[in-house]
Amino acid sequence: MAAIKTDNLVKRYSEVTAVDGVSLEIPEGEVFGLLGPNGAGKTTLISMLATLVRPTSGTAQVAGHDIITQPLEVRKNIGIVFQEPSVDDLLTARENLYLHSMLYGMPRREINPKIDKMLALVNLTDRAESFVKTYSGGMRRRLEIARGLIHGPRILFLDEPTLGLDPASRKAVWSHIRELKEAHNTTIILTTHYMEEADSLADRIGIINRGKIIELDTPAALKKKVGQDLVFLKGEINEPALRALPFVNSVERENGNYKIGITNSGANLQALLNAGGRIEEVEVRRVTLDDVFLKFAGQQISEDAEEHAEGIFERIAVNKTIRK
Repeated sequence: MAAIKTDNLVKRYSEVTAVDGVSLEIPEGEVFGLLGPNGAGKTTLISMLATLVRPTSGTAQVAGHDIITQPLEVRKNIGIVFQEPSVDDLLTARENLYLHSMLYGMPRREINPKIDKMLALVNLTDRAESFVKTYSGGMRRRLEIARGLIHGPRILFLDEPTLGLDPASRKAVWSHIRELKEAHNTTIILTTHYMEEADSLADRIGIINRGKIIELDTPAALKKKVGQDLVFLKGEINEPALRALPFVNSVERENGNYKIGITNSGANLQALLNAGGRIEEVEVRRVTLDDVFLKFAGQQISEDAEEHAEGIFERIAVNKTIRK
């Protein structure tokens, strides 16, 4: 069964369309990466799926429940790690998890054993009784993941889960995300600006721009659509022999060196070097998700329609408050 299924999902704020006819299906146990420039519609889409924002039109089912007619059932089956920190600094880790457990109506006899299990999962057992205000950014993020999981959700939304973390903390969070998938078959929806993160974690990636999903495939397939790897050679190069190789797509001179476009450098690099002549230096540049993003989303980040829309929404809310 699909964990998430949307059909022509739309969200408009006044004259701005933040999400524009998104239809997709995410199977159970998949890590789905949602990439896009600022204002592309990522957060709005997740907010609709999490029943925090009502769609203008279209339908969606999350864990088999309709987001409009069955919002409470949807919420029972999802966990969320927000982009902005949301744990209580004045509580301990254990107290934060206990409060969340009570809000979700978990049986009292199950709460403490589950808290212990979640703290162990994110390596915070030894800091369970410490106030969160003493935590590092990476520790807070791990606690938020534990909180999002404690009620046993089938689906976990991670909105920029490693934003602002140092490289070591990011890798620790990545490790926990992989463990979730392997140990619990949790479906994970991940938004991120880190291309390496999406490439490493996601089974499939959807690229969203101006509210539309413009590409959807595995990281490897998306990179293949962009094209060739590049190999830079310096030395006495046998150009005719290189051009004769079936996996070589282009041979160019650049600043006295050679730039070779080849298919699948991992499999074909040795054959290229064997035929290339007396090679002194080699540099390989493989296609990355950065290349994919630039190709499909464009070099210019689109105007922040989503942020503009949310700004309109906030102004409407403020005006209503003033009128009251």
